[in-house]
Amino acid sequence: MKRIGLLIMLGLLIGSAMPLDGQAKSTSKKETICIDPGHQKKQNLAKEPVAPRSKVMKVKVSAGTSGVKTKIPEYKLNLQVGLKLKAALVKKGYRVHMTRTTHDVNISNAERAKYCNAKKAALTVRIHADGSTDRKVEGISVLYPDDQVTKAINKTSKKQATIMLKHLIESTKAKKSYGTGLVPRKDLTGFNWSKTPVVLIEMGFMSNPTEDQKLASDSYQKKLVNGMVKGIDASLK
Repeated sequence: MKRIGLLIMLGLLIGSAMPLDGQAKSTSKKETICIDPGHQKKQNLAKEPVAPRSKVMKVKVSAGTSGVKTKIPEYKLNLQVGLKLKAALVKKGYRVHMTRTTHDVNISNAERAKYCNAKKAALTVRIHADGSTDRKVEGISVLYPDDQVTKAINKTSKKQATIMLKHLIESTKAKKSYGTGLVPRKDLTGFNWSKTPVVLIEMGFMSNPTEDQKLASDSYQKKLVNGMVKGIDASLK
């Protein structure tokens, strides 16, 4: 009798550990995301091919812009948001890799793309901020590759850029810059060396005093990250 009772208890324990029909397993697989916080502490004016087998050369890493009001350099802002995005994605179960986690690095745009290629990312998210000689210009834009050399990823990247922009605007209530907010590019080294779907988010204009101050605030950065996470979730369904 004791043996029968133990068998019954064991069966109940095993049954309770198994998911019921129609229930998702708790260990659902999440995709790999690669985050590239743009620029670095010191620019690198040496040049590299803008694309594989291209004779056109571009600077490896430019200096980026800086806040007209806050004086914060873009490379610092990009990493602040990048680290927040990583934390939010890891919390949701994504596997996340970053091209840099400190400022004192020397990584070219082609090397950043190659790094994300090696991680087999489902999506590479490049984080930047914009600048203009016109201090009234403001808003968010999302760039995507549109060259023959990136033909394999163009369609997917554009789709993900469209979804990303939608959620960023909903989360931040910011304006769309450059008209539609979607910008195809053929001349970006970080795009042209990429073999993974990739988008580049221009979070706002650091040349606009009001937007510069918003970008520097923890609360607005969280809104940006919230939009990015929702955009990634929606685009990878």
